[in-house]
Amino acid sequence: MGRPIVIAHHLILTAYGWWLPTDPRGSSSRTVGVDVIAELGELHRGRRRVQPPSAEIREFYTRAEDVLSFPLVEFNTRAIHEIAAGFAEAVSRYRYTCYACAIMPDHVHLIIRKHRDKAEQMIENFQESCRLRLSASGLRPSGHPVWARSGWKVFLDHPDDIRRTIRYVRDNPLKRRRPAQEWAFVTEYNGWPLHAGHNPNSPYARRLREC
Repeated sequence: MGRPIVIAHHLILTAYGWWLPTDPRGSSSRTVGVDVIAELGELHRGRRRVQPPSAEIREFYTRAEDVLSFPLVEFNTRAIHEIAAGFAEAVSRYRYTCYACAIMPDHVHLIIRKHRDKAEQMIENFQESCRLRLSASGLRPSGHPVWARSGWKVFLDHPDDIRRTIRYVRDNPLKRRRPAQEWAFVTEYNGWPLHAGHNPNSPYARRLREC
């Protein structure tokens, strides 16, 4: 019995300093390479099942700001629109298909259809496109990092997973009492690769029947 084929990626990019390896919510890190960061708390790989209260997270980053090399900076409204413009450029340049996007003050969610680029390369391309725009517009001081060095990736292997994750991404701003976001580079999901008229003998459809 084969495993389903990955058909999309949920990419999570975090702003510099805002999701550290010892974040009380959990992280994607396997190790902590900086002693002063290790001293802030324990490493928990993956998102914790029970999330800590907001006050605990704020207290953690108040302490973190004292040991980081650069100040913590959130994305303001202007920066969010510059990031969106950078994403639009990347989607066009690399011919990505984006099914959902939420740009928050300290992190970003993207759902990208399967592509010849691996998830890590997609993250790098999106980060670089935005970094250049934020630097050129003066929204980041020279030398100040924009992003954490790597992002998170979640593999999606069924249209239902994509639909569920799209709802999660769209709800992200609303949960923070921010306006809903609509971006021109986002394509409405049509159920691909099980969309209307799909080939029932495609490799994905066959693999799905085997699972």
